[in-house]
Amino acid sequence: MNEYLDIHPDVAAALAAGKPVVALESTIISHGMPWPQNAETAKKVEQIIRDNGAVPATIAIIDGRLKAGLSNNEIDTLAKAGLSVTKCSRRDLPYVVAKKQHGATTVAATMIIAAMAGIKVFATGGIGGVHRGAQQTFDISADLQELAKTNVAVVCAGAKSILDLALTREYLETQGVPVLGYKTDTLPAFYTRESDQTVDYNMTSAEEIAHFIKAKWAMQLHGGAIIANPIPEEFAMDKATIDAAINQALLEMEEQGVAGKESTPFLLARVAQLTGGDSLASNIQLVFNNARLAAEIASAL
Repeated sequence: MNEYLDIHPDVAAALAAGKPVVALESTIISHGMPWPQNAETAKKVEQIIRDNGAVPATIAIIDGRLKAGLSNNEIDTLAKAGLSVTKCSRRDLPYVVAKKQHGATTVAATMIIAAMAGIKVFATGGIGGVHRGAQQTFDISADLQELAKTNVAVVCAGAKSILDLALTREYLETQGVPVLGYKTDTLPAFYTRESDQTVDYNMTSAEEIAHFIKAKWAMQLHGGAIIANPIPEEFAMDKATIDAAINQALLEMEEQGVAGKESTPFLLARVAQLTGGDSLASNIQLVFNNARLAAEIASAL
């Protein structure tokens, strides 16, 4: 047991009994949307996981303690603090813990804390990846390295469409991270169901995915797996509309000199503004969809 880790009693009881648990990240709470919509969404995602037979474990850092599972009050604390909360990837965890601060976890940090707690399945919106122009900037999300070494399966709607999807796929291939499509042959692009990138394998059921994950880890093939789950058709956005908004947001980001860990929140917020809030509505629905599938996979596993 890690001395800095607190496991919520409901999560600890489920893990001890061998019941399914699904990890959730907390950056979407603090940096994803405004109060009180952020807290309401976080609690609804947890309820969807419960309704589908698993126990939710929202992950964050509260007063320097790593948390696998939050109370409603702790969700509200993060939600109200918003952008003042430190966005934590692997490099930030020691600082926030040592300083006894609050921290919201990215995909990478959520995977780390989930693995500490013994949680194997994690639902999020979209993973980070290789940013456009990375040939010059070397801007590559730490999520990809974490996926290469930490044994947590990540259910997502593919990679965020603000990224360079082709380079992200190449990077994942180099790192040996399998990309499983849930009933799809192509990599979903977050707001849209398809892209021009393929997945490694098309899986048609939660049981098939669970068998794959079990075999992978039983063979000591360390690292995660991506389960790419397309956004439901009724909530998907028009590709031309979203591409135009992303290109506009990228141009503004360059003009304003936004870079590093601030780039993704800037781009997602600006795209939401440019689409009149449609992209945020789609974002919420794809998270709900991923939570349902993650609960099914955790149950099968």
